[in-house]
Amino acid sequence: MGVLSQPAALNQFFLVKPCKPCTTLFTGIPVVDLSDPQAKTLIVKACKEFGFFKLVNHGVPFDLMSNLEKESLRFFRKPQSEKDRAGPPDPFGYGSKRIGSNGDVGWVEYLLLNTNPDVISPKSLSIFRENPQNLRCAVEEYIGAVKNMCNMVLELMAEGLGIGPRNVLSRYVKDKRSDSCFRLNHYPPCPEKEVQALNGGNLVGFGEHTDPQIISVLRSNSTSGLQICLTDGTWVSVPPDHTSFFINVGDTLQVLTNGRFKSVKHRVLAGTTKSRLSMIYFGGPPLSEKIAPLPSLMLKGEESLYKEFTWSEYKKAAYNSRLADNRLGPFEKFATK
Repeated sequence: MGVLSQPAALNQFFLVKPCKPCTTLFTGIPVVDLSDPQAKTLIVKACKEFGFFKLVNHGVPFDLMSNLEKESLRFFRKPQSEKDRAGPPDPFGYGSKRIGSNGDVGWVEYLLLNTNPDVISPKSLSIFRENPQNLRCAVEEYIGAVKNMCNMVLELMAEGLGIGPRNVLSRYVKDKRSDSCFRLNHYPPCPEKEVQALNGGNLVGFGEHTDPQIISVLRSNSTSGLQICLTDGTWVSVPPDHTSFFINVGDTLQVLTNGRFKSVKHRVLAGTTKSRLSMIYFGGPPLSEKIAPLPSLMLKGEESLYKEFTWSEYKKAAYNSRLADNRLGPFEKFATK
């Protein structure tokens, strides 16, 4: 990934706005032990208050995580011309700096892969064809383990909410038509002189946004950079933990719970000394699935806050928006004040 030669161009290209520095790591991130009998209660509490939590004792073997990290870095360290053969993204494939097709940019390069074996992505196939079999095996083994863990979390959410059946949420992701995807993000270190030229601004690795799917499962190396926005609008830095997972509530889960769970706004800031590698599994429903608050969760007389839509409709709207847009806005029944 090349470095822009002119600091002014860097500032303009990444549309960086100075913001209050957030140098200290936030110690209030909820931590849920998947083996804890109270996990279902703690998950619901975290999803209501933060839309985000750290998951420990998750059961995913560490060697699957470290092996995928190794194979991913092997790809990202290739010459740029070789990586470019896996792009441009359609949306699957390799991308660099440009995030989507609506003008969002960041100090990031990535691989976006489809996880539905029934949907053939030529770009995904080309990535695996151009690279050693090791990468494909590492991705498939990792996704298999993370998907199982993700379904356990969704089933504990349902139990914690007191609704049934137990698979009322996990069924969307378990469905063989599930429109889930997997993303590998690599944030190379940015030269310090370039960052200093931003006059106190932060270099954006991946701009602020919420995830449109039901749930996101993130694992990163030990480099910091991830920030979440608290309910009062304060941005806080999440302490990295390469042995654990971080769970995000997505927009679709916010709708399914009629706003009880909040889709968390988050972003990644680029650093000057260490590269950051993150791997994110996005659990989504089938494209034709109708999305509306779950009837089993609605109280007597409670009104739906959202218009019914299919995942395909919402996905299309999300892809046609900017990262920082309130993508649920057009689907709300009542305008927010």
